[in-house]
Amino acid sequence: MASGQTSSLQLPSFLHGTFRSVQQKTRRDGSRCGEQYREDGTFPVPRQMLEVAPGEIVVAHEVVDLQREHPAWRLYMVSNVIDGLLDAVDSKNTLPARDAYEAAFLETAWGALYFTLAQMGPVSAERTARRLQAVLRFWEPLQCARYLFKKLGMAHTLEELMVASCDWAMDAWCPLGEVSVRERLEMAAQRMEKATREDCIDAIFREMPRALAHVGELKHWKVVADPDFQRERLTTLDPRSFERVSAACTADLLWLLTRWDRDEVSIATL
Repeated sequence: MASGQTSSLQLPSFLHGTFRSVQQKTRRDGSRCGEQYREDGTFPVPRQMLEVAPGEIVVAHEVVDLQREHPAWRLYMVSNVIDGLLDAVDSKNTLPARDAYEAAFLETAWGALYFTLAQMGPVSAERTARRLQAVLRFWEPLQCARYLFKKLGMAHTLEELMVASCDWAMDAWCPLGEVSVRERLEMAAQRMEKATREDCIDAIFREMPRALAHVGELKHWKVVADPDFQRERLTTLDPRSFERVSAACTADLLWLLTRWDRDEVSIATL
C-alpha cells in the first residue's frame, strides 16, 4: 500500500448529500480551485474527507442518479468541480487547468476512479495507462464501496465496475480470460505505457470489431470496414489524431470510423 494510503475509502465531503447540495458544494470547490490555480498553479486539498462505510453505495454515473432528493455519494459530480474550475480561469488556460487538476488528483482514490470512469479525452494510450495505474494503486480502499454505473439498480463491486467501464482496455491490450480483472488491468496499463505506434495499431485492430458493431449506418461500410483500408489510414494519421485513438477506446474508434466514412463521401462527390 502506498505511503499515507489508508485501507478505508475516503471521499471529499462535497460529494455527499442531495443532488442539489452536492451541486452547490462542488461548484464552490471548483471556484476555490480556480482561485488558487490562478495564483500559484496549484490546487487546494478538499476541506473535509469522510469515510465511506463498507459496502456503501457510490453513484458513479449520472444516468443512474434518479433519487436526487436522497443523500448519497455522487462521485460523478467531480465534473461539476471541474466546470467551476474552468469558469474561474482564463479561457486560454482551460485545457492546461483541467490537465493539471487531473494530474493532481490522480494521487487520490476518488480522483483516480473518477478520471478512469469519465475517460475524458484525449484518451491516449499513455494517459489511459496513468489512469489505470492510479486506480490500481488505490485498489484496496476502492474495493470497500459498491458502485452504481449506467445500469439501474445494479450495484457493482470494483471488479465489476472496471469490467463495465474498461472492458475495451482489457480486450484491446490484454486479451486473456483466465486471469483476474486486476491482473488484466495491470498488464494492459504496462503495455499501454510502453506502446509503440505499431503496438497501438495492433490494439486498435483487436477492438475494431466492437466499434464496427456499434457504429451504426455508414455510407461506405465495405470500404471503411476493410482491414487493409484501416491499416493504410492508421499508418498515415497525423500525430495528434493518432494520439487520440492510440488507447483503442471504443468511443474514439467510432469517431475515427465516422471520420473515414465522411472523407469517403467527400471524395465520392468530387
